[in-house]
Amino acid sequence: MVGLEARRAYEIPVRADGAVETDADELLGHVWACLDEVMTQARHLTDQIAGVAVCTFVGNLLGVDAFGRSVTPLITYADTRATNEAAELRRRLDEESIHQRTGCHFHSSYLPARCLWLQKTQPTLISQAKRWITLGEYLALQLFGETAVSYSVASWSGLLNQQQLEWDAELLGVLPLKREQLSPLVDVDQPWRGLRSDFAARWPALRDVPWFPAVGDGAAANVGSGCTGPDRVAISIGTTSAIRVALTDPVPAVPHGLWRYRVDRRRSLLGGALSEGGSVVAWLKRLLNFENLPDVESVLSTAPADGHRLTFLPLITGERSPGWAAEARGVIAGLSLATTPLDILQAGIEGVNYRLALVFDLLAPSLPAAVEVVGSGGALQSSSVWPAMLSHALGRPVRITAVEQPSARGAALLALEALGIIQDAGQLPAELGPLHLPDPEKHTIYRKAIERQKLLYEDERRRTKDEGRRSKDQGPRTKSQHPNPNTQ
Repeated sequence: MVGLEARRAYEIPVRADGAVETDADELLGHVWACLDEVMTQARHLTDQIAGVAVCTFVGNLLGVDAFGRSVTPLITYADTRATNEAAELRRRLDEESIHQRTGCHFHSSYLPARCLWLQKTQPTLISQAKRWITLGEYLALQLFGETAVSYSVASWSGLLNQQQLEWDAELLGVLPLKREQLSPLVDVDQPWRGLRSDFAARWPALRDVPWFPAVGDGAAANVGSGCTGPDRVAISIGTTSAIRVALTDPVPAVPHGLWRYRVDRRRSLLGGALSEGGSVVAWLKRLLNFENLPDVESVLSTAPADGHRLTFLPLITGERSPGWAAEARGVIAGLSLATTPLDILQAGIEGVNYRLALVFDLLAPSLPAAVEVVGSGGALQSSSVWPAMLSHALGRPVRITAVEQPSARGAALLALEALGIIQDAGQLPAELGPLHLPDPEKHTIYRKAIERQKLLYEDERRRTKDEGRRSKDQGPRTKSQHPNPNTQ
């Protein structure tokens, strides 16, 4: 089936109130259309299909009724409306002990805070939803009439006790959520067979082959880029960005600021993620009208490291690693009349790299000294300058994967493991491409810029907390305190 593919572009809208949600049925409609197209391309090769592997973006939530119909939008990890509920959980529970059990901090991107937010703001939806699932589970529910969730996807919820591989009892005790409203937990090697009649008629060649549970796209990307052990660290920069290392259990304590997710029952992922990556560049190109200028990268390739002297805090959609402040926002400091649009774009890329370097610093004590860094993701793989800038910021060589779609390849390799066709995905040679070496002088410049960005971050966090305290001290306004709406 090599070379057969279908794609559909899809953009999830972002609202000013922090909502990032979409229609799950519309998304699945695109999946079905892609399958139609691939099966048409396959023609006489369909008898060679041994199974179907699935990976999805993770950290999403969907409520369905007793008949398996969606009753809520699909809310994604990028939605920040549950920020206050994450703070509430910190006040009520011991975050550090839960961090060690679940691998996750309290944050608006995870299920616990989101459930509390739904209870407070949309109680009708809470009563209508009989089950709470993710996109991959919804796909299986439509295809087979039943569903389960892999340890991999469940670990991104913030509700999986990874020490016991069970839903966490303490968290369930404080949430408006019962265990029976969550899917059964399974590993990635436990497939379904036997499509429902309408889908069996649509794709007869897929009717009886095993369909494997969805795995997290980050876990699949590590496997697909050859980062299946502690000797290789994966750095993905797509719309968002992440640093991940695969470790075999038992895993040491999770450093504060990082997370631990799952590949499967025997392999974990230790690392951190940013809500920003290529999204920052795409946003700046739209904002600065760069989209139609083909020579941007060639200009950036000759620009001095940090030559603009701007400090860019790229938290335009809140913060995940390392500070987990969902309410944080982006800042550009140091603007002057001499600042150019290209300066701002360069500072945006460098700003993302600085945040990744901070995450790498937290991860480094858990890594061997001779670890290899492998880069992947559309923003990184499509750029001629970003990989080198990342290498300079880390002070380490960065090898770019030669695999165009590491997540898809990783999901396929995990399915081949489950089918017994290969023994271990880690035994296959990694498909690696160009190597980018760090420039010591640029690394020194970038480390100073990282310290400058850290100071800006700390100043902004203090300011935000002070404003929050002042707002709380002032209390709600009385009617007489509101300004006259007719007064300019």
